[in-house]
Amino acid sequence: MLWQAGITHYDVASVAEVRMARATLPEATLCFMHPVKTPSAIIEAYRDHGVRVFSLDSLEELEKIRDATTAANGGMLPEDLTLCVRLRVSSEYSELSLASKFGCDLTGAAELLQATRQVADSLGICFHVGSQSMSPHAYVQALERVRAAIVDASVTVDIIDVGGGFPSIYPGMEPPPLEDYFGVIDRTYESLPVSYSAELWCEPGRALCAEYNSMIVRVEKRRGTELYINDGAYGALFDAAHVGWRFPVRVLREGAANEEIELEPFSFWGPTCDDMDHMDGPFALPADIKAGDFIEIGMLGAYGAAMKTAFNGFGATDVFEVSDEPMASQYRGDRRDPRVTDNVVSLR
Repeated sequence: MLWQAGITHYDVASVAEVRMARATLPEATLCFMHPVKTPSAIIEAYRDHGVRVFSLDSLEELEKIRDATTAANGGMLPEDLTLCVRLRVSSEYSELSLASKFGCDLTGAAELLQATRQVADSLGICFHVGSQSMSPHAYVQALERVRAAIVDASVTVDIIDVGGGFPSIYPGMEPPPLEDYFGVIDRTYESLPVSYSAELWCEPGRALCAEYNSMIVRVEKRRGTELYINDGAYGALFDAAHVGWRFPVRVLREGAANEEIELEPFSFWGPTCDDMDHMDGPFALPADIKAGDFIEIGMLGAYGAAMKTAFNGFGATDVFEVSDEPMASQYRGDRRDPRVTDNVVSLR
C-alpha cells in the first residue's frame, strides 16, 4: 500500500529486514538506518541488495562502513554512498525516550561530520525525538541542534532526516494535529544552512501503523477489577505490560447498548503462567463485564504483530481484514482540536 501511495524509500534495521524489503519491493531505495551494523551485514546490503544509504554515530562506525563497502566494491572506495550522521537530541517531549542508545553528542559532531563528508557522496544528518512526541516544539529544538552542528562543522549537508516520533491518539494522550508538526518542521528546515538542493526526510512509524491494527481478546475470568484474557505481555500486548501503554478498548456485545453502561477501570492478566504477564492499564470497560465477553484492543500498530511469541503454547491467532474505522485517528479530521476550549473570556 505504501509503495502504491508513492513511498519509495524504506528504513531497514538489519540485514534480515534488508532481504525482506528487497524481496517485497525490488525497486525501493533501502536505507540501513541502524547506527551499529556488522561488517558482513554492510557488505551483503551493499553488494547483494543495492543499499547505498547508511547511518552512523561514531568514527568507528564510519570506518566500518568505509572498509566494508570498499571490500564489497572490489577494493575501491564507493563513490555513491549516502551517509547520515545521527545526532543525539532530547526526548523530553516524547512518551518513550530514544535519547540514550544512539546518537553523536554535539561536542563531537563537527569532527564526525567532517570525516563523513570525505567518504560520502551525499551527507545527511538524522535524529529521533522519541516515540509519541506530544509537542511539535520537539522538532524545533532538535533542528536547532542540527543548525549548531552544521555551523560548527562548516560542511555542506544534502539531507536532513527528522526521524519519527509523529504521534497517534491514545487514552490520556491527545496530541496536537499532525499539521502543526509538519508546519514547524517545514519552517525551521527552510532556515537551515544546507545545500540549495537538500532533501527533507522523515521516518514515520507509529503515525503510519498505529491505526491499522486491532485485536479481539476473550475474557476468561474476572477477579474484582482484574480480567484474565487470552493474550498478553508475551503476545501482542508487550507495550501494555512493559511500558504501561494504555491502548483504547471497548467490549463487543452484539445488539447491546454498551455506551449506556457505566465504565470502570480494569487491569488485565495475560494467559501465561508468568506474573510479569500483567497489564496495569487502567482500561475503561463496562462495570458488568464478565467471562465470555470479547474486548477489542485498538491502535496496536506494527509492534502488536511483531512482538508476539508462542510462550507457554499461547499465541495462535486468526487474522481478518476489515474495513471499519480505527478506534481513534489523526487523519479523519473529525476530532476536536485538543487546544480549543469552550471558555468564554470577556474583555472590558
